[in-house]
Amino acid sequence: MMTNLFDQFMSPTYLGMPLIVLALGLPWILWPSPSSRWLNNRLVTLQSWFLNRFTQQLLLPINTGGHKWALILASLMTFLLSMNLLGLLPYTFTPTTQLSLNMGLAVPFWLATVIIGMRNQPTAALGHLLPEGTPTPLIPVLIVIETISLFIRPLALGVRLTANLTAGHLLIQLIATAAFTLMTSMTTVALLTTSTLFLLTLLEIAVAMIQAYVLVLLLSL
Repeated sequence: MMTNLFDQFMSPTYLGMPLIVLALGLPWILWPSPSSRWLNNRLVTLQSWFLNRFTQQLLLPINTGGHKWALILASLMTFLLSMNLLGLLPYTFTPTTQLSLNMGLAVPFWLATVIIGMRNQPTAALGHLLPEGTPTPLIPVLIVIETISLFIRPLALGVRLTANLTAGHLLIQLIATAAFTLMTSMTTVALLTTSTLFLLTLLEIAVAMIQAYVLVLLLSL
């Protein structure tokens, strides 16, 4: 029995090895690789259709020069989606509930976009710090505000993913504990609580998919 609700977010160890390493490597094993045959099976075909549709939607607002990012952004989306969904299984660990991991993903991608923007289009990149038509007295203040918001962006990306998944896991833990406790004394309330838990689980599946898409979308924009 857990003494603390937040114990579920601690990286478990087995024989001295942190299982977060297994949780990070397992998603890549579960995705099937396309074969050299003329026709693939239904699973590989569905996977290819999903990745093609996602990449197409992701690259719609991006010009042709940014399409070179398609592979790495699609890989990041697949990685986050797999970890988020696998973390909803019983007796599993969700690496994306760790702020350190999410910041480790958000900061390099954010820094890469900033550096590439400054190198390729320095005028346009610096122009984002000052909106067009700004009154002259507000120019220094807006530049400072926009600069701070630029550097806060990777923190917002990491915290958003961490907070949403952590809140969902805590709610599932609380409602499951309540349903288990009420099963013997108040059966009707326990059944209603279990129904709420089922609906919340469906919501968390949607949140796991949406948060992975949102992080990749904000990085691409």
